[in-house]
Amino acid sequence: MSSQPHLHQHSPEIQEFGTVTQLPIALAHDARQYSCQRLNRILADTQFLYAMYKKHHWGMRGPTFYQLHLLFDKHAQEQLALVDVLAERVQSLGGVAVGDPRHAAEFTSVPRPPDGIEDVPAMISRLLDAHEGILAEARDAAGRTAELGDDGTQDLLVSQIIRTGETQVWFLAEHLVATANGV
Repeated sequence: MSSQPHLHQHSPEIQEFGTVTQLPIALAHDARQYSCQRLNRILADTQFLYAMYKKHHWGMRGPTFYQLHLLFDKHAQEQLALVDVLAERVQSLGGVAVGDPRHAAEFTSVPRPPDGIEDVPAMISRLLDAHEGILAEARDAAGRTAELGDDGTQDLLVSQIIRTGETQVWFLAEHLVATANGV
């Protein structure tokens, strides 16, 4: 026995990405496989949406700086919570979640923002476009996973992904409304 940590260890993969293990959750293999594939796409997009919120939070400029700086950070934290819920659902189905930014980049459909800073309306529009893509994917996946009997995934998609996304879209879109007095 020694208290010396065994450093620099390596191991072969014990489960490949894209596979599902058999778990006694009364849900067919094919349903779990399908749900994991759809959840991983939404997970990758949600990871990129989180990162985009943080990028825009840090790069905020102009007279709405304070309000949007706080709002973007709040939305980022809500997206980060969704990342965890999505990844844990994949794992609970016996799958392997997209777990790092490099891997997520291979799956995401969210367009990469420019490296620099955009005007506030462009930032908001970019976030809204990302939300819309995630919401379309989540709605489609919710319907299909319900058909396959995966009520847990369907519930997660509707009660957390869709509802959170719709609320965040509402808060963002209101910042693009032109009022009569220009304020």
